[in-house]
Amino acid sequence: MIIFSLKEDRRLITDIPDSGSFMPGDKNLCFLIHGLTGTAKEMNSIAQKLNKQGFSVASPMMLNHNKSISSLKRTSWQELYSSIRDEFVKYSNDYENIFVAGLSFGALIGILLAYEFPEKVKALNCFSPTLFYDGWGNPKSRVFLPLIYKTPFKYWLYFKEEYPYGLKNERLRSKVESFYKDARLFDYGKVHLYGYPVIPVSCMHQNSLLAKKVISVLKNIQTPIQLLQARDDDVTSPKNSYCIYSRVGSREKEIIFLEDSYHIITADQERDKVAEQTVAFFERYRS
Repeated sequence: MIIFSLKEDRRLITDIPDSGSFMPGDKNLCFLIHGLTGTAKEMNSIAQKLNKQGFSVASPMMLNHNKSISSLKRTSWQELYSSIRDEFVKYSNDYENIFVAGLSFGALIGILLAYEFPEKVKALNCFSPTLFYDGWGNPKSRVFLPLIYKTPFKYWLYFKEEYPYGLKNERLRSKVESFYKDARLFDYGKVHLYGYPVIPVSCMHQNSLLAKKVISVLKNIQTPIQLLQARDDDVTSPKNSYCIYSRVGSREKEIIFLEDSYHIITADQERDKVAEQTVAFFERYRS
């Protein structure tokens, strides 16, 4: 469903909890990046599995993901990247090896970190990377997005999160739906658990701008990379992983497709498999 609203939430929001976390472990750090309008809790199952294997794990929250949707919709991809980059740099001097994994928009942020810090990022894992909104669950009206991006309407239009909410798992999907289905535009009651109930079109524009930047640098990246995606991803088709795989300069690269999940693979039906594949991949480069 598309929402059009000229209203702005100018409240100083202070009650959305910081969903970020840190789990101490050995000298090998796993740096996990959540998705756009999402929450660091999307990475919980991966974080716990990695930590049980002895890795230190940092899962920071992206800039303005504890603010009003009006603040978030005017945040550029450069500002979002800078906030995650600052967290990365904070840890970089304390850990011998850093492994990066990101979900959706977070996967693109991870690619840029590997591009900027090739000596620090030992391996990179991309979960459901989102270069294009071309999954089966997106509304047909998405074909007009490039036109809307050129106008101020991008700040007044929102896509309401709808079935299947990126999840095939019925139990988890019902929990998310209980918040998303009736949530108002400026409802932040469970944002720290499930993410925002809407995605501003302006944020989708920032995703597309970041995607263009990522595509332009892929050939220069040599970091070992693993791409994991649901074959039936409702948000972004397998074309996204194929695009990265075919362009990235890494000699060590692989794609793993999942057969029983949708977009949020870090929390969906095959989250254990995603965690196991992530651990196995990072273990190859661990010291």
